Amino acid sequence: MSQLKLNLLQGSVSFSFSPESARQLQQEIGQLMQSLKAIASAKSEGEKRPQPRPALEYCYTGDVFLEIFCNPNIYPSPFAAKVLITLRDDRIRVTAEAELTRIVEDINQYLEQAA
Repeated sequence: MSQLKLNLLQGSVSFSFSPESARQLQQEIGQLMQSLKAIASAKSEGEKRPQPRPALEYCYTGDVFLEIFCNPNIYPSPFAAKVLITLRDDRIRVTAEAELTRIVEDINQYLEQAA
């Protein structure tokens, strides 16, 4: 299994992650991006209260436990969105924020290298 490196607002974390799990995460983030774009579009068209969209709550359990959370209803665009990342195992727990667009780049780069 390859190492996925996620760049955080300060620093980065690397951990074992399968390409299949990365593709699943990529799909879920793609849905989140569509929600963010729909919210931004509704606001630009003058809607005061766009339709609320579901949050991204991704969980992965392997060598480590990874949780990624993002509420699209609080960001004006995909470029402003941040995700909360929790990575833990039985010895350590790291919780940090990361820019959504940077996480998308990290996953794309990982999948290119894994191919």
